[in-house]
Amino acid sequence: MPRPGVVKQGMTEKKASLDIKSLARDLRAGSRAALARAITLVESRRSDHQALARELVQKLLPDTGKAFRVGITGSPGVGKSTTIDALGTYLIEQGHKVAVLAVDPSSARSGGSILGDKTRMARLSASADAFIRPSPSSGTLGGVAAKTREAMLLCEAAGFGVVLVETVGIGQSETAVCDMTDFFLALMLPGGGDELQGIKKGLVELADMIAINKADGDNLKRANITAADYRGALHILAPRSEHWHPPVVTYSALAGTGIAELWQKVLDHRKAMSASGEFAARRREQQVKWMWSMLEQRMLARLRSEASVRTKVRKIEAEVADGHLTPALAAEQILELLE
Repeated sequence: MPRPGVVKQGMTEKKASLDIKSLARDLRAGSRAALARAITLVESRRSDHQALARELVQKLLPDTGKAFRVGITGSPGVGKSTTIDALGTYLIEQGHKVAVLAVDPSSARSGGSILGDKTRMARLSASADAFIRPSPSSGTLGGVAAKTREAMLLCEAAGFGVVLVETVGIGQSETAVCDMTDFFLALMLPGGGDELQGIKKGLVELADMIAINKADGDNLKRANITAADYRGALHILAPRSEHWHPPVVTYSALAGTGIAELWQKVLDHRKAMSASGEFAARRREQQVKWMWSMLEQRMLARLRSEASVRTKVRKIEAEVADGHLTPALAAEQILELLE
């Protein structure tokens, strides 16, 4: 059988559809190979692959939506990979299947991946109940985020009950991950007042919880002081929800202490949000945001892919650059090209 998602010359639409049906069946059955192929299909830039990917995700939609979607951010060196390794291992011990995805804006610029190889998640990558996938290695942040959303749905359809979405912790990527997850966790280091002064207000306002890592040994006292400072800072900021006030916890990913308590806060958050109806409302809002994001991506893709349109766009760009056309009128002319 040809590789699912690959349409050979002369292959009928019916045959391609059968391939997608087979891929969906294998993925639902928990095949890791099928999941990997499906995500590769979603990440493909080929228009025929993208059409098949849309068909696949639509077919699997009834099997999605039941997982815990947790976004994790933090500056480089905070211990995200070690935290994910420890948390993922704990969750597997509790009977969960865990998928790890990454949104990495640097990959869109340099072709690198924030996850790199899986050696920093040694225990998790060795488990049959875990699936680790780096972000696509090209395209804009918006494109990477869109692919990550699709990959998240595929992981849910494959039976993964917890999806951890990692971001490198740079501005726009944090908002992108927050908009696709149910719980947004910000990791911080022990650092006291100086560290607190450098905190990004926007990040704290997005966070559903702040967790101070490396709370062990000589760092324990500093971690507790830092946690107290963050609690004070949170009191003067408006929480995202009237039903949840973000807690500040300390833990050690290396020692494995505080991991169970950290996860209990995620469960408490889901219980509070579900009881108030905000959980379902936030999911609905995310779906609509996703739709508009996908529409923007499709419109831009069309402007770049259709030769006749691309030629006209270049001409309009030149007129704007030369000062013969205002950007506002140029945008209107480009919009008319899509009609």
